[in-house]
Amino acid sequence: MNFTVLHENDGQMRIRAHVYGKMTVHEADLLQYYLIQNPNIKNVVVHERTSSVMIKYKNDRQDIIDTLLAFDFNDDKNEELVPENTGRALDREYEDRLFWIICGRILMKTLTPAPVRAVLTGANALRYLVKGVKSLKGGKLKVEALDATAVTVSMLRSDIDTAGSIMFLLSVGALLEDWTHKKSVSDLARSMALNVAHVWKKTGDGEEVRVRVTDVNENDIIIVRAGNMIPLDGVVSSGEAMVNQASMTGEAVSVRKNEGVTVYAGTVIEDGELEIRVTAESGGTRYEKIVRMIEESEKLKSELETRASSLADHLVPYSFAGTILTYLFTRNVTRALSVLMVDFSCALKLAMPIAVISAMREAGSYKITVKGGKYLEAVSSASTIVFDKTGTLTKADPTVADVIPFGGNDKNEMLRLAACLEEHFPHSIANAVVNKALEQNLAHEEMHSEVKYIVAHGIASSVDGQDVVIGSYHFVFEDEKTQIPDGEKEKFDSLELQYSHLYLAIGGKLAAVIYISDPIREEASAVITTLHKMGIEKIVMMTGDSERTAEAIAKQVGVDEYYAEVLPEDKAAFIDREHAEGRKVIMVGDGINDSPALSASDAGIAISEGAQIAREVADITVSADTLFELVTLRNISDFLMKRIETNYRFVIGFNFGLIVLGVFGVLPPAVSAVLHNASTVGVSLHSMTDLIE
Repeated sequence: MNFTVLHENDGQMRIRAHVYGKMTVHEADLLQYYLIQNPNIKNVVVHERTSSVMIKYKNDRQDIIDTLLAFDFNDDKNEELVPENTGRALDREYEDRLFWIICGRILMKTLTPAPVRAVLTGANALRYLVKGVKSLKGGKLKVEALDATAVTVSMLRSDIDTAGSIMFLLSVGALLEDWTHKKSVSDLARSMALNVAHVWKKTGDGEEVRVRVTDVNENDIIIVRAGNMIPLDGVVSSGEAMVNQASMTGEAVSVRKNEGVTVYAGTVIEDGELEIRVTAESGGTRYEKIVRMIEESEKLKSELETRASSLADHLVPYSFAGTILTYLFTRNVTRALSVLMVDFSCALKLAMPIAVISAMREAGSYKITVKGGKYLEAVSSASTIVFDKTGTLTKADPTVADVIPFGGNDKNEMLRLAACLEEHFPHSIANAVVNKALEQNLAHEEMHSEVKYIVAHGIASSVDGQDVVIGSYHFVFEDEKTQIPDGEKEKFDSLELQYSHLYLAIGGKLAAVIYISDPIREEASAVITTLHKMGIEKIVMMTGDSERTAEAIAKQVGVDEYYAEVLPEDKAAFIDREHAEGRKVIMVGDGINDSPALSASDAGIAISEGAQIAREVADITVSADTLFELVTLRNISDFLMKRIETNYRFVIGFNFGLIVLGVFGVLPPAVSAVLHNASTVGVSLHSMTDLIE
């Protein structure tokens, strides 16, 4: 690319790109996303209208020059760098619309004859009148009725200029409000985009062709290989691969996928190759549905949002009453119109949802996905937080530390049998058992009958006519009535407590205890201490482990209460008891057995390694690899609630001040409208800024 350096100083350069004609929106995106790939570049702003580029870089100026010279608008590789929706086209559209609105107003005021101006203004006024009448159909006074009244009164007074000014300001205000709202939603959607541009597609004659993902249709066959992201939902038609589903399910360990198994957009193939029959075209994938859900999640309003919106609607009749009273006392139509030009609804109904969407976008930058404003409010107001232990307070990367045989069984044979059972229902602990057997080259053939998985308990099967079970203490000893072999009670009582225990029984007798090393997260204790300081009164740990193991871990992390050997229904029942005592509860979990509690809580949080069902049920998902993001989430929630309260007070106070100044004749209607719209846009723009500096 040819360019001219227009200006530069230390660490900053402004250039003009030499392009044929004007730089297009797409060309500007190509250049911006190409440049930002350079690690030496800190920030890039491309202005397509002037073909100019502002670059902030770290140190090597020549590297920037070389990068610019190497750029080619026609290089297909650069196409892959550009997200599907960059927001530039949206900004360009609204900039153009604003430009033409202003141009139209200037032409109307300067070049249009008065009679023609009156006719055009009257025709435009009809549009506002129709909107006002329609708004009354529900039997409630709305802002549209206020606008229609202001315009109509001005027209009836033959005050064409005032009517024109009012409609101009209303159109500019509506445009800016719509632009602000769409931009905030676009930013959130873009932060969650998959950004996969191309995919390999299999043709009818078996050849592979590289096509844009948007050109893939339902039932097409795509090929995805190791290291690549699956861009679309589908069903495996052939092949086998290990798929990392962290983006969808949070599972720490990759999952085997083979023929007939469903795969989801946003997951990554770690090893192997798959041919996938597409079941959802671009725009219809499960991941993109989540994006759309979040875009629309302002519907899940917090109580503060609902209160503000309700107040906005209730204040409209008072605005009308104030207008009438002002005219009755002053007999001055101009002062009455000044009151009519100010309403509380626009700012209250726009700024509050934007603040929430912006907070959700900011949370997304910390790998936290929030499904609605009311959940952020719940996190802010919660006084109790419940942690599942395994995979939440621990790292969910367990390993087998040792196998303690009972009843004269061989250690390796017991590990072999355990792996044979556990490989059928892979989860973090099962994978630890299977991996340990592989490490020790303990290969096995299928030696059992059908295996059954009992949620939150374990696995049951039979070998050589004997019942075999493997799982928790509650399942093996209490449900299955397993006995400890004679003479080995002391050995059982001396089992090491720093490990979680997986119990294997054959024919009703304990055959082995597998030590599972599931290390506590290094940050767990510090996070719990910080949450206490932030206002969480009660922090609880719940686990399926034995009482002794649970007690040892609870002391290490510093929780207020702990409950051992709990079932899924026990967790949900505890949350119900907390609710009965008037507390709001956060549940943090990762497994299938946590889903009832996640649903019962005010805000259910699925942690990064969580099972798919947990993430589906949860209101918030945390994909970061540290519990400190819970502290970040609490901070964002607290700051959001404060921002909503601040916006609420500012909107009411500022607009009430405008009304008072209008009543006393200090502000004419046009100035009131300008200040009102400016404050609405201003508070909305402020609501889009990050809460955490």
